[in-house]
Amino acid sequence: QVQLVESGGGLVQAGGSLRLSCADSTRTLSSYAVGWFRQAPGQEREFVAAISWTGGRTDYADSVKGRFTISRDNAKNTVYLQMNSLKPEDTAVYYCASADRTWVRPDRREYDYWGQGTQVIVSS
Repeated sequence: QVQLVESGGGLVQAGGSLRLSCADSTRTLSSYAVGWFRQAPGQEREFVAAISWTGGRTDYADSVKGRFTISRDNAKNTVYLQMNSLKPEDTAVYYCASADRTWVRPDRREYDYWGQGTQVIVSS
């Protein structure tokens, strides 16, 4: 059973930075596309960023372009989301997801496995 584990969330002031990590303890994450999604209270889960299996292709939601960077270290079987210039509207639970393919569309329905999420709170 695939098990994704997110870490790195927390409380940060507006303008600050956080780095989220997503690790897979059960399979080689380097063979699959990985995405980050987020869900704020009362809202639907939305796409944030995605990275292909090699890291050669990335995609971002317009709301985070230029501020967030997704990357992967396949030697560590980990995917990261570096979040800079954080805004209060970035407050949400952030989820890591992986697909059984090397690249998928930025749609949550394309992903097969999900982590439990990590809370990010950005204070104004």
